[in-house]
Amino acid sequence: MEEQITYAAAGVDIEEGARAVDAIKGAVHSTYRPEVVGDIGGFGGLFSLAAAKDMADPLLVSGTDGVGTKLKVAQMLGKHDTVGIDLVAMCANDILATGAEPLFFLDYVAVGKLDSQAMAEIVGGIAEGCRQAGCALIGGEMAEHPGVMDPDDYDLSGFCVGLVDRPKMLDPESVAAGDVLIALPSTGLHSNGYSLARKVCVEGKAPEELTAPVEVLAGQSVLEALLTPTRIYVKPVLNLLAEVPGAVKALAHITGGGITENLNRALNEQVDAVVDLAAWPVPAVVRYVCEKASLTEAEALKTFNMGLGCVLIVEPAKADAVKEALSAAGETFYEVGTIAPGTGVVRYENEGALL
Repeated sequence: MEEQITYAAAGVDIEEGARAVDAIKGAVHSTYRPEVVGDIGGFGGLFSLAAAKDMADPLLVSGTDGVGTKLKVAQMLGKHDTVGIDLVAMCANDILATGAEPLFFLDYVAVGKLDSQAMAEIVGGIAEGCRQAGCALIGGEMAEHPGVMDPDDYDLSGFCVGLVDRPKMLDPESVAAGDVLIALPSTGLHSNGYSLARKVCVEGKAPEELTAPVEVLAGQSVLEALLTPTRIYVKPVLNLLAEVPGAVKALAHITGGGITENLNRALNEQVDAVVDLAAWPVPAVVRYVCEKASLTEAEALKTFNMGLGCVLIVEPAKADAVKEALSAAGETFYEVGTIAPGTGVVRYENEGALL
């Protein structure tokens, strides 16, 4: 008789997978909105679009992204309950750039060896991100990859769908000279530039050096500072759009490529964004990484968000109303520049002032 080789013997533990599903149910349910139909475990997630019937021209907006090598920092620190926030943020903030409200989210988690407790921490973070974004986690996939990934390794990706009424959609074509740039601060590096950050701040360092408090990082360790979750801008921005209708013309989510290669995505070809580099402070962790990498200011501006996670392009006649609404909501913001005639690029004033 030949020896039977089961799926478990090949490295895939179906029973642990079932335990993982049970472990995440509470977190998933905590994200549900009234539009969710059914429960997890089916072949597809169901979501009612009844709200779209009141819109003049409803548009679905979708976005997909991952967390990248920031996951390596989480694995080094043994802390897995915040990278899910990063995952949701990268997707939800992107579709927010159209003015869309995120409706639902799906995740994909690939692991070397499935552990139900670790999975509960990861998905718990995704659920927290969904709660912050106001969207429902209606499905996902947990895939065990023995022989392909190391047992303790994992990767995340996500997919978000939102809804916007076309007449209210944020549109770079509406941006004109004289418009004002109002930015909301980042919480640090967010989820971009980590291949560089890890190279200059982590590689070759002893564990005790990476976990020791650092004065310039406000007493956080290097790993803790690098693991700070990405800020989700959905609720403050949607509240602003409702409170001051027509004020915001376009929005840039500052992700990979930094300010230089993201703010231009919110412009048309007849205008430039003129950014004042003396208008806001750089977060300590961003400055720390830039100094360790000896980056020039120009290189830093096309690598990291430099402290600005979201830039609103605002009608000048309504700029004061926007500032008042943000202040009343307890939001920190910076007026960082203006729109000028141009060719669709980002230009800088007060060069040298940022770093």
